Amino acid sequence: MFKRLAAEALGISDIGVIVSPNDYDKVDADDYLFSEDGEQIFFLIKSKKDEYCFTNLAIVHVDGDSAVSSKRSIKRYDYSSSYIGNVSIETAGTLDMDVELKFSAGDTLFSIDVKKSHIEQLKDIYKALISIGKQQHKDAIGRENAVRALDATASMYKLNGVQPGSSVAGQFGELLAAVNTAILDTHTKRDFSDVFTKYIHN
Repeated sequence: MFKRLAAEALGISDIGVIVSPNDYDKVDADDYLFSEDGEQIFFLIKSKKDEYCFTNLAIVHVDGDSAVSSKRSIKRYDYSSSYIGNVSIETAGTLDMDVELKFSAGDTLFSIDVKKSHIEQLKDIYKALISIGKQQHKDAIGRENAVRALDATASMYKLNGVQPGSSVAGQFGELLAAVNTAILDTHTKRDFSDVFTKYIHN
């Protein structure tokens, strides 16, 4: 505990702060957004080493080697393929100076220390991440049902049942297009602007 207090006092700890929207254009993560596709920042945590940028399309992690190094590794976790789970907040004790936001994005586990004075704002991203995870789970069920429907249709489909003059290839193409639309579009939400607008109030 005393080491942590000393580190914070000396300014060498890695406790993050929540960046104001007015300063989004000053962070490193802003340079790696797909702004051409409408991507924008909704929430950002910055520490001495790292930036954790939550956009409408993905989580962008600017991973620093150390507080004194300029080397950065840019890692991106799109919501369409990196499922959010295990979301939790560990609140601070009396002597603690930080709270901890934990979650997973795909196979990657995040544990982010944030100054406890930002707890109210941290609750907002907590709600947003849980809501994204719920929608991703719902979409996964929808994709599974689409595949089951395709299998059921295939089992009922008989080549000798095709009407004279019908195009098997054409019917297959229409069915494939419908399934692709269901799986890739209808049941794969990519843009979570509505979720962030609902829950983020910074």
